[in-house]
Amino acid sequence: MNADKIIELSFYTLPALITGAVAYYSFKTFTDSEDKRRRFNLLKENQKQSLPLKLQAYERLALFLERISPSKLLIRVAPLNDDKRDYQNLLIHHIEQEYEHNLTQQIYVSDECWNMIVTAKNTIIQNIRKTTLSQEIANSDKLRETILSNLFESESSTATSIALSYLKSEVKEFL
Repeated sequence: MNADKIIELSFYTLPALITGAVAYYSFKTFTDSEDKRRRFNLLKENQKQSLPLKLQAYERLALFLERISPSKLLIRVAPLNDDKRDYQNLLIHHIEQEYEHNLTQQIYVSDECWNMIVTAKNTIIQNIRKTTLSQEIANSDKLRETILSNLFESESSTATSIALSYLKSEVKEFL
């Protein structure tokens, strides 16, 4: 009689265990689905809020590249005296000042894009220093003319235009 009671108890317990397992599986599936839905909505909301910030960062970096472009920089920053080294330092100071003003924008762009911008900045500074070392250049006005003439000779491949085109292509990727 004891064995009959065990069999009877198992007939009642087995369906309860199966029902409990199905309920647990259904509840777990539902909670996982809800968690994924909440994460998706949160990500969507974050992207909606961060997109304007990213676009503003790209705009500011495009403006930075335009402002340090030698053609724009030389027109905007006039020499204070005839000394070519003073003018070189003034130009470099303006480039560095613009760079420091936009330094925080790197958190909104990719590492590759930021590296292109830093490379463009460093290339322009290097070209200014290299041009200043020339013995043919006697004063700041001649330095200005030489930098501009070098720029017009190689207009298609300036560092700022390369970085700017990379910046534009990156913006197009997420718009």
